[in-house]
This record gives sequence, structure tokens and C-alpha cells, in this order.
Amino acid sequence: MELKIGELAALATAFCWTITALAFETASRKVGSVAVNIIRLVMALVLLSLYSYFTRGMFFPLDADAHTWYWLILSGLIGFVIGDLFLFEAFTMIGSRLSMLIMTLVPPITAILGFMIMGEQMSWLNLTGMLMTISGIALVIFQKHKPGSSRFSYPAKGLFFAFLGAVGQASGYVLSKYGMGEFDPFAATQIRVIAGIFGFSIVVSFFRRWKAVGGAIKQTRPMLLMFLGATFGPFIGVSMSLLAAQHTNTGIAATIMAITPILIIPPTMIFFKQSVSWKEIVGAIISVAGVSLFFIF
Repeated sequence: MELKIGELAALATAFCWTITALAFETASRKVGSVAVNIIRLVMALVLLSLYSYFTRGMFFPLDADAHTWYWLILSGLIGFVIGDLFLFEAFTMIGSRLSMLIMTLVPPITAILGFMIMGEQMSWLNLTGMLMTISGIALVIFQKHKPGSSRFSYPAKGLFFAFLGAVGQASGYVLSKYGMGEFDPFAATQIRVIAGIFGFSIVVSFFRRWKAVGGAIKQTRPMLLMFLGATFGPFIGVSMSLLAAQHTNTGIAATIMAITPILIIPPTMIFFKQSVSWKEIVGAIISVAGVSLFFIF
């Protein structure tokens, strides 16, 4: 049987993002999302640099050409800075489980960007898959309170931020695949992380949050959580997602990575004592099934 490296890498990414979402949600609630974002990227850069030195003989990807640097820097700014900034804010407002459910919109958004930028066409089956995905999310975020009326059962701002996070992640993924080509995925992630650190340094300076960052560094438990998240997030997880993009269709990879909302339900019940309704479980299953239908056929 053929070893499907891309599919296995995508599955590993889904598990990594389950761990990192839980770790960063807890850390963000304690020290703030801005501090968590820049600290975890610095941690990831150290890990990536050490990995690069032992595997490629260099601390930094000096062998990348100008094309690779340009597009991966842009990908890092859009994916890590814009996408993750909104996603981490959503973690603090609506929780990691619901945020990651909304992130199942990343594959359809990626396809829409492909249509707008490269003229890729969508079939009726694709549109059906997109409708299923949106329906699954709507089942979770809308709750009926009075006959004939519905309202958001979660903060609208948090839901909107999670959606912006999905847009940022999808855009960053498309740009990273275009810029990476056959380049080493860990080195490609390193370039994206460098761009992310630069971007977040501007964000922290603009909002005058360096004091908060310094305060976060002094707190042992949040720092341990950030290190855990950095290891399974921008170090292993993001690199695995780029490896998946190199070895399989990006739609298939995105579909497999979209099972995170399913994987994240048991740990949130165990560690956060969050109750999970049948409506949320069914919504998660429908959403992921819609994404699968969108890409598998």
C-alpha cells in the first residue's frame, strides 16, 4: 500500500492544532492574546532554528531565493499576525472548541480565493459541501429562544473574530504553498515565523503592550502552556501542514486538518469541564462532513 505522506502529515497537523488550541486558550485567558502571540512565535523561532541547524547545517534559511522570501513573508504576516491575532481573541471570547469549529471554513474560503485569484471553478457538489459546512456552524452558533426567532447564543464579536481568523489562515496557506514550492517546509515555516515576530512587534508597540509581554514572561504556568503550544503549533503543526501541501492536494489536506473540532471536544469536556450538547456534536459532524464533500470528490 502506498504511504500517503501528505495525508498523514495533515492528520498529524489536526492533532497538533487540537493541543495548541487548548494550550493557547488557557494562556490567553491569563496573560492576553497579544502577549501569547509574540512569545509563542519567539519560542517557535528558537525551536525551528535549532532544528534547522541539526538537520540542514544552518540556523536560518539563507538558501531561500528572493521569490520564496517574499511570498512566505507575506504569508506569515497574513496568516500569523492577522489571522492568529483575531483567532486568539476569539479563543478568549467564545472558547477554542467553537473557534476551531468556525475554522472549518478555511477549506471553502481557500477554494473561493482560488476561484477569485486563479479562476478555479466550483461544481454543484462543491457548493453543496460549502452549504453543509455553513449549516453545521449555524446549528452551533444559533440558538432558538422564542417561537419564530433566533439570536446568537455566543458573542457576535467573538464569532466575527473567529471568521476573520479563518480568512487569514486560508489566505496565508494559499500564499505559503505558492511561495514554498519544493523548499523545506520547516525552513519555510521559519521564514513565516520571522515575519510574524516582526508583525507582532509592530502590533505590541502600537497598543503599548510590551509591559504586558514582560509580565507574561514572569508567569511560569502560562509560559509552560505557551511552550507547549509553540511546540505543537508553529513548530511542528504549521510545518506539517506545509509538508502536507507539498505531498497532496491542498483541498484534501485542508479537509483532514478540519477534523480538529471533533478532536477537541473530549479534552474540553475533561479539562475545562465544558458541557457539550448533542446540537454541538451534530453541528461539528455536519460541518466536517460538508468540508469532506467539498473536496473528496
